[in-house]
Amino acid sequence: MANITASAVSELRKATGCGMMDCKKALVEADGDFEAAKKILREKGLAVAAKKQDRIAAEGLVDIMRSDDGATAAIIEVNSETDFVAKNEAFGEFVKGLLRTVLANRPADVDALMALPFDGKDVTVEAELKDKTFVIGEKLSIRRFAVVDGVLSTYIHGKGTAGVIVKFSADPAVAAKDAFAECAKNVALQIAAMAPTYAKKEDVPQSAIDEEKAVLIAQIKADPKNASKPDQIIEKMVSGRIGKFYEKNCLTEQAYVKEDKMTVGEYVASVAKDLGSDLAIDSFVMFEKGEGIEKREDNLGDEVAKMLGQ
Repeated sequence: MANITASAVSELRKATGCGMMDCKKALVEADGDFEAAKKILREKGLAVAAKKQDRIAAEGLVDIMRSDDGATAAIIEVNSETDFVAKNEAFGEFVKGLLRTVLANRPADVDALMALPFDGKDVTVEAELKDKTFVIGEKLSIRRFAVVDGVLSTYIHGKGTAGVIVKFSADPAVAAKDAFAECAKNVALQIAAMAPTYAKKEDVPQSAIDEEKAVLIAQIKADPKNASKPDQIIEKMVSGRIGKFYEKNCLTEQAYVKEDKMTVGEYVASVAKDLGSDLAIDSFVMFEKGEGIEKREDNLGDEVAKMLGQ
């Protein structure tokens, strides 16, 4: 049997990121063969990752990276099981590597991303994800990403709880001015704070309007005071209330959080006037960590009963 030295264990740990005991066991199993030990750890990692796939990963972080020229930005959400792991430096570096991979290759979707080589390595993103699952000890999941080109502003809230990319219609020369930078930052903060669904009224699909109208009609007719009102009157009441829908869901129609006597659209128009140039919000992307993921709620009584074998 080969003599397994502490330096060999340390070297394997540095190369794989795995725990000291896992590295020692792998070297013992491989009779000191370094490459064989790495293969053993990788195979073990794949098995561990497979076992964790039924777990719920609703924590994690949202991160953003811009290209060197600032004309492109990528945003990604990567989930973990606990907030503790989300704060782990190795997890954060993994997410940065994913962003570099996305910016360099612009994959069409998550499946395409998984098949790409990971950030300069000779393994795929999928393989790296499984390795990180084993090393970190939790289920990790690449949920979504987006790439945006143009005149942009970006914002990360709460060390990765949410991220925003805003795209503007603006002349590059205007975009280089401090007044634009301040305006762009304020708009990004508005999005993070108020979470609009659409950038402008024109972006709202007719299906969403029809659905909202159906809800409003049902609410109005459910009120006994409106029982005898004709349909055309109810339709007028609905039209009046649709404005509230726009004010809540459309960024440019929202009250500007720093000056609620004007809308966001009016605020941007005022900045454009000061700059003497056209300026408008084109679109935005916002990811919120764990948004829409149903978290598992364990019942303490059931847990205790299970422990007792009941």
